[in-house]
Amino acid sequence: MRLRNIPGAKDAILESPYVVQEPETCRGKWESRFMKKNPLHIEVGMGKGRFLMDMARLHPEINYLGIEMYDSVLLRALQKRDELKEAGEELKNLLFMRMDARELPQVFEKGEVEKIYLNFSDPWPKARHAKRRLTSREFLSRYEKILAQTGTVEFKTDNRALFEFSLEEVREQSWELLESTFDLHKDEKMMEGNVMTEYEEKFSSMGNPICKLICRQKQK
Repeated sequence: MRLRNIPGAKDAILESPYVVQEPETCRGKWESRFMKKNPLHIEVGMGKGRFLMDMARLHPEINYLGIEMYDSVLLRALQKRDELKEAGEELKNLLFMRMDARELPQVFEKGEVEKIYLNFSDPWPKARHAKRRLTSREFLSRYEKILAQTGTVEFKTDNRALFEFSLEEVREQSWELLESTFDLHKDEKMMEGNVMTEYEEKFSSMGNPICKLICRQKQK
């Protein structure tokens, strides 16, 4: 899908207090960017940011960082943050940054991240683009370089083909598959504490089953 370029988006991102500029300078010292020293959870490909805003509201004891590579999409998240601030709600445990997820190891040190969320990621359906999928072995290798030893990756999608690919990549990369389901909303255990994204609400309302997996690096 071609994303529309929004005039002024780049300037708004550069000027926003919610966006971390030059994130590579924070490597190894991310806790200093937040008000409190808390575990760090990140969402790769956060879209308009609603999921992380809801998570930050529910879990003030966790610091959240949303990663998005498209200016026009990140701008929507910033506009939502501004609306919340005007309504008197300041989420001090949530920041954003604009970057390509392939650069994650240049931005985080090993062990800095406790959890990675991947929600309704681009399926990149063509076989030649498989390594661009955020659950590919190439990306799992990147996650290994930043996650804590017991850190986890949580992935949700309505795309069954992408989900099956992801399950295979987890096995091939020798990661531990902790939990998985092909129909999240009918899995009472995995639905406990579930926070829905905008896509999740849309697709589930259409009758599409939501798939979810939780995995981590093989424990030493």
